[in-house]
Amino acid sequence: MKKTILFFFSASICFSLNAQTALKTTQDSASFAYGMLIGNSLKRQLPADLNIDLVMQAMGDVLKDAKMPFDQKAAGDIFGRFSEAAQKKAGEAGKMEGEKFLAANKQKKGVTTTASGLQYEVLKRGDGKESPKATDKVKVHYHGTTIDGSVFDSSVERGEPISFGLNQVISGWTEGVQLMHVGDKFKFYIPADLAYGERSPSPKIKPNSVLIFEVELFEINPKD
Repeated sequence: MKKTILFFFSASICFSLNAQTALKTTQDSASFAYGMLIGNSLKRQLPADLNIDLVMQAMGDVLKDAKMPFDQKAAGDIFGRFSEAAQKKAGEAGKMEGEKFLAANKQKKGVTTTASGLQYEVLKRGDGKESPKATDKVKVHYHGTTIDGSVFDSSVERGEPISFGLNQVISGWTEGVQLMHVGDKFKFYIPADLAYGERSPSPKIKPNSVLIFEVELFEINPKD
């Protein structure tokens, strides 16, 4: 987490605490509103296993220019080591959880496993006869979840299909969509090493997560 993010998050906590009193002026309301906006945008980045009381105490002390137990560089080093260890622990847990899920899932009727470990099932067959190549651009609808069913991204929920190059996405997508024909709808179970591995692109995706996508292929090399 960047130092600037920690600073703004500390400001949001402070505003929230002070604004528990009556909002008597437009400045009070704007201050509280700003704290809400910053807090809501950043709270997902706050590691869950921190002591929130100490986090809030430190933020308040910084804003009051109180004496600190260590300097800014040491704080960065301490948090960096903690964050690295926490990510490693989460990655190990995610790997075990993912392997267990995939081992059970591959036994299900209708699920096919490729040589790479990608798993898929056909939800619907279309009328198309053409499959895309890795160098093609495709237009699709997709709905992405983790194995616990949590949605992390969905063009379906946004209500608008998306177009992109198959060589610009995770390797599980590149491989999987090439198995489809126009009009098909597949469900992909993508192992972590074919997705994002230990480096999560979003707080919604834990390190070494297996990703599940329902994908419907509309066009190959669309003009739009």
